[in-house]
Amino acid sequence: LVIAIIKFVAAAISGSSAMVSEGIHSLVDTGNGLLLLVGLKKAAQPADEAHPFGHGKSLYFYTNIVAISIFGIGGGMSVYEGIAHIRHVAPNVAMGDPTAAYTVLALAMLIEGASFTVAVRQFRAARGGSSPVQFMKGSKDPSLYAVVLEDGAALLGLVFAFLGIFLGHLLNNPHLDGIASIAIGLLLMSVAAFLIRRTMGLLVGEGVSREELADIRRRVEADPAVERAGDILTMYMGPHDLLVNMGVCFTAGTTAEQMHQAIRRIEAD
Repeated sequence: LVIAIIKFVAAAISGSSAMVSEGIHSLVDTGNGLLLLVGLKKAAQPADEAHPFGHGKSLYFYTNIVAISIFGIGGGMSVYEGIAHIRHVAPNVAMGDPTAAYTVLALAMLIEGASFTVAVRQFRAARGGSSPVQFMKGSKDPSLYAVVLEDGAALLGLVFAFLGIFLGHLLNNPHLDGIASIAIGLLLMSVAAFLIRRTMGLLVGEGVSREELADIRRRVEADPAVERAGDILTMYMGPHDLLVNMGVCFTAGTTAEQMHQAIRRIEAD
């Protein structure tokens, strides 16, 4: 939040459109961090009578709100700001002093870099041996990679802002500043689109992958009391909660007690 305020002050001093976009970006990031925190707190609440399967999907709901805010507020306003700057800037207008913008960009780069380093360290620990893309596509906990994507976009956005301001002054072309603002907006929209796609699937009832479903079926049919498994329906109720409903055909002659023992074995497995 402090960085956002400083960026807006630097934008007012330097007249930079890209710095306005960066200020918007930091403001949106602040709100998103709070929303993810609320989502994590809500998801950790125990099940109750009104929510017998728990509150795990709260994390998906709040992450989806984060993605929409990145797309609409962060990306949309940055693109709008860039287009407005390009359309209304005078061709031979004297550009403002960029010193404040450079100072703020350097400070923001240090702080965002530190945050990104922590996020990457946690991300690596979570993904284990999986590739980053595989992990993000398969993970059911969007909070593990949402911060990495946001911080990565923040760092790249700072580079875009620097290039827009530096090249704009070097070539005396204020339009480049507006182009940098548009680039920042498109970057944020691409990150948001990925998050929206992932959280939408989890919100509407995504289940396990084909490989995991086949593994569940093998485990069930490996029990000596089971002849075959019927339909197996799965749905993630949160990052660490999976609902599994299945039909099981027991072997002929299986007693009720043997069925109960088999069910306990299958559930334990």
